[in-house]
Amino acid sequence: MHQASGRSVYGFMLALVTAVLWGMLPIALKHLLVDLTANTITWIRFLVAALFVSAVLWQQKAVPSLRGLSRKATILLSIAIAGLLSNYILYLMGLHLLTAETAQVVIQLAPFLMMMGGIFIFREQLLLWQKIGATLLVIGLLLFFNERLVLLLTQFGQDSIGVLLVIIAAVTWACYALAQKQLLMTFNSQQIMWFIYLAGALCFLPVADLSPVLSLSGLQWGLLAFCCLNTIVAYGAFAEALEHWEASKVSAVLAITPLLTILFANIVNWLFPDAAPAQTLNLWSIAGALLVVSGSAITALSPLLKQHLADRQQAT
Repeated sequence: MHQASGRSVYGFMLALVTAVLWGMLPIALKHLLVDLTANTITWIRFLVAALFVSAVLWQQKAVPSLRGLSRKATILLSIAIAGLLSNYILYLMGLHLLTAETAQVVIQLAPFLMMMGGIFIFREQLLLWQKIGATLLVIGLLLFFNERLVLLLTQFGQDSIGVLLVIIAAVTWACYALAQKQLLMTFNSQQIMWFIYLAGALCFLPVADLSPVLSLSGLQWGLLAFCCLNTIVAYGAFAEALEHWEASKVSAVLAITPLLTILFANIVNWLFPDAAPAQTLNLWSIAGALLVVSGSAITALSPLLKQHLADRQQAT
């Protein structure tokens, strides 16, 4: 079993970098969706990531091969590829219909669904505090949508479709994560991501519309470059954080991502009043966002808390 290096401060900083980058990402994507299609943005991000990871693996002489791959590993790799490709495009399609803040709160279902998959597929036990965290997350989502909940459930409009797309995106991400967990017995994380990025670049090429790219403004080129680098740097920082800090603690830091998105959206709106307005949240919505973050953090930290209590009991 992998053991963290113990460089806690370094691990925390890397996890915080990941949370900040993922918090900024939906705001940048939202502005790009004005002129570029979801398919085009996704293709460009996968292409740049595929080229970068290819160069890294080539230098390390670790480019993987499908030759001799078992049937089980082939199925798992197919699920991982289909899961993350679907996640990228469905999230963007949902983001196009929602505010960045709403999309980021709803996508917090992804780690919760991964946990549920671990329970039902890998027979992992659901701890008491994980149940409490999951309950807080669901209550938080209901409170976050307090003003629009009835409309979301009764009138299948733009917001309802957007929320549904992001929920499905969360499901497909959980499928990818669970498949990747098993694939780590065959490939390392960079090799798995290389297969996914390469498949994404090939799959989205026929539906990418590059004609608007040449007419992008300087700001939009900057945002597009940021989104491409975000894919590489954020996942790299996330993987490195896991080398130095416990996974539960990293996940707890990443739980603040929706709050960072809300913060960054308001900062952008303050700096650029002509930009798309930030979402106006009432007190119930703010309380709901805080509960979603708290529920995610409690769920992530529960295994660590259980181990800490067990160690204290043995010491006494």
